[in-house]
Amino acid sequence: MLDALALNSHRAFAQAAPASQAAGPRFRADGPDADAFGRTEGYPSCKGLAYVDDTRCRVGALSRYDTLFPARTITAPKQSVPLARAVSEPVIRYGFAGLELTLDDYLNRQPVTGLLIAKDDTILVERYQYGRTDTDRLTSFSMAKTVVGLLIGIALKEKMIGSVDDLAETYVPGLKDTEYGRTPIKALLLMASGVAFSEDYDSKYSDIYQLARLTIEPGSPGSLAALKQFNTRRDPPGVRFSYSSAESLVLGLVLTAATKRTVSDYAAEKIWQPLGAEADATWIIDATGQEITFGYVNAVLRDWARLGLMLANRGNWQGKNIVPEGWLAASAADALPTDSPLAKYGYQIWYSGDTRRFALRGLRGQFVFVDPDLKLVLVQTALRGGPPETAELFALWTALRAQVQ
Repeated sequence: MLDALALNSHRAFAQAAPASQAAGPRFRADGPDADAFGRTEGYPSCKGLAYVDDTRCRVGALSRYDTLFPARTITAPKQSVPLARAVSEPVIRYGFAGLELTLDDYLNRQPVTGLLIAKDDTILVERYQYGRTDTDRLTSFSMAKTVVGLLIGIALKEKMIGSVDDLAETYVPGLKDTEYGRTPIKALLLMASGVAFSEDYDSKYSDIYQLARLTIEPGSPGSLAALKQFNTRRDPPGVRFSYSSAESLVLGLVLTAATKRTVSDYAAEKIWQPLGAEADATWIIDATGQEITFGYVNAVLRDWARLGLMLANRGNWQGKNIVPEGWLAASAADALPTDSPLAKYGYQIWYSGDTRRFALRGLRGQFVFVDPDLKLVLVQTALRGGPPETAELFALWTALRAQVQ
């Protein structure tokens, strides 16, 4: 998981070098294995979840997700907050698997659709591959979970939620007398409900696949009905971390009930507009109109960067306090150990073992890395993100941090 995870066996380093080309944005029509990813067909998006098995549909699907499924708009402000841009792109070097590599090497090796590096309020690198552009809304998968966690913190400050110790059923009567209903909000934030749920992406018989089918597929019963299918308690709440997308779905229902607003509308007012986002984002909804809050926010790359930069400034952006700093501090302080000694999990966010750095993380290689000490952010959207791809990304991130200190 976070930055140190892949580096025990791979030396990472960074070396400043004479600057090269302009800091972007730079666009590329192809990318690694471009033909397998649908270049010869114009990167089709196909229909529904076809991209899961058919890789030729993946580029189009992951940049046009809100054309495949119903979505609600997260409205951008009329005036965006501009990001500065470096005069030239730094040359970044890193080591991996005994090789000395550059950023160009990384992009030639990895199926990345978008990569952006920013420090303070300045973009250092902005690259796109597979014909994607800076106007494409790139999907997040589980990076959306962090947005939900931030909104819970804002609702708590606004006293729409009384306490993180409140049970979910306090706000969502439809969960009354279920195990998720009897779970405190804090345990849900920490992925520690104690309710049995298998998040195994390698098995289509896993609970996560059932949850997806019950929420995103046409004619599905929706989030509330889906959650009632998982009702076996394994541990007391708050005792053990066990990653579960169902817990983020419960938090979305709590948020809707507590604020009496859609999650998208609340996100627009409390996060997207104060950020000065440059483009509308979207959030995929289920058949009942509820946002599917374990994933599926779609946004342009620079707006993902704005979100990361705001978090790098501990919730403050351009003089506006968007997310309570105390909420972020509590998230780090309460973070639970995970299966890796090098990673912890806070309020819907991944932390390094020392909790000084953190990341938004989504399936298939979606990341926003944040180093608050350096005010440094790396955003990546991608088509694949298994252990080999992730290990190399962590090596790049560690090398980058060494370079900018």
